[in-house]
Amino acid sequence: MSAKTIFQKIADKEIPAKFEHEDELCVAIRDINPQAPTHILIIPRKPIARVEQMQPEDAAIVGHLVLTARNLAQKLHLTHGFRLVINNGRQAGETVPHLHVHLLAGRDLDWPPG
Repeated sequence: MSAKTIFQKIADKEIPAKFEHEDELCVAIRDINPQAPTHILIIPRKPIARVEQMQPEDAAIVGHLVLTARNLAQKLHLTHGFRLVINNGRQAGETVPHLHVHLLAGRDLDWPPG
């Protein structure tokens, strides 16, 4: 990826944001267009455009994103359940080409989604 995405600028602190979580591998922020009462984006600091462009060495980063989501769910007492979503491509709902995990909770999440 040549130009920085809005998520990369947030992770690099070029755009101010209130972090729900921050560590050396990722940041987590509230979604500005929430689809559930709790809607947090867990964003890797390393710019990975989407799942289909992941490399084998990115597996640990994506695993870290999932564990971070679990930790946030525990911190926020999401005891009635939560959903994790990763979109891949425009037809799947991807709007920013920077892989990230959506943590959704606080309402019934129907299946199938969408």
